[in-house]
Amino acid sequence: MAAQEHYCYKSSVVKGLILSGGAGTRLRPITHTSAKQLVPVANKPILFYGIEDMAEAGIKEIGIIVGETREEIMEAVGDGARWGVEVTYIPQDEPLGLAHCVMIAEEFLGSDDFVMYLGDNLLRQGIREFVDSFEDDRQATRAPTLDEESRPPSAQILLAHVPDPQRFGVADVDSEGHVVQLVEKPEDPPSNLALVGVYLFDESIHEAVRAIEPSPRGELEITDAIQWLIDQGHRVRHEVLDGWWKDTGKLDPLLEGNRLILETLEPVVAGSVDEASRVEGRVVIEKGAQIINSHVRGPAIIGERTRVVDSYIGPYTSVYYDCEIRETEIEHSVVLEESSIVGIPRVADSLIGKQVEVRRSDIRPRAIRLMLGDHSKVEVE
Repeated sequence: MAAQEHYCYKSSVVKGLILSGGAGTRLRPITHTSAKQLVPVANKPILFYGIEDMAEAGIKEIGIIVGETREEIMEAVGDGARWGVEVTYIPQDEPLGLAHCVMIAEEFLGSDDFVMYLGDNLLRQGIREFVDSFEDDRQATRAPTLDEESRPPSAQILLAHVPDPQRFGVADVDSEGHVVQLVEKPEDPPSNLALVGVYLFDESIHEAVRAIEPSPRGELEITDAIQWLIDQGHRVRHEVLDGWWKDTGKLDPLLEGNRLILETLEPVVAGSVDEASRVEGRVVIEKGAQIINSHVRGPAIIGERTRVVDSYIGPYTSVYYDCEIRETEIEHSVVLEESSIVGIPRVADSLIGKQVEVRRSDIRPRAIRLMLGDHSKVEVE
């Protein structure tokens, strides 16, 4: 008992670290001029979901790693007051790996337990239960002991079963539930359990990130740092995700995340719908939006001051603010702010950037006329 009374333990996770410094190469050309973490899903920037999850878990101090798009992210997030949190921005000059993010954030993190969250993640269940389970385990095992099972965990990882583990960091868990190995993007995965991109650490992670070497791709891998903890005898606990998770760094998962979130929205009509229009199902029409002689079938969301005229907006579509959709049919798509789509018979499965103009030409002879940036993709029927 005396040993327990003198054991020093911090009772709660008090800080969060969100990684938003990546270049977003898999979403080009959208991310040539915009941060991938600010692409809206259901008309809310992806990054905001992570901040909300941290605030809901009771975390009040959040550090955000920022890179080339730092000014855009700082303008969008501000000081964090709208979520009841305090935000500190931590610049990363080059994307040198997740463990490097921990290294440059050490002054902000200090000796506190913290949660690390990838800024382009979407989780159905949030992180509150994940954080609570880590702290509950640390409380229950806070007495010093040589028994490995009774030691407080130094880290906790969240895992999900995936069909393509070669794309992710992968965990090997033995028959007794111990994490024995972590491998980054393995050619021959030891399991189909991928790291989701939400981690919890105590201060021992700072020693770990300083101890590892860059991987063959030149990055300090967080999987190597966690493996170092395991090799040094630290306890790493894990949980398997209950619910969906989307890494929105590519088009298809982003559209799927948009679909899943739209299905959770409660119908709201804050804009105007004229008598010639029809709105069906789970639809949100935000303030100042106008629906004129059009049909909107949910789940869908129409952003502030957007005009939908003589058009059909089909299921799983998000149209952001100050857009114009005229004489067009669109579904299962995401349209960013201040864009215009006019006279297009059918748009589907698409991500349309901000301030984009798509319109049918009256010039004859008729032809497809394009001006596309680097890394664009067009499919024509």
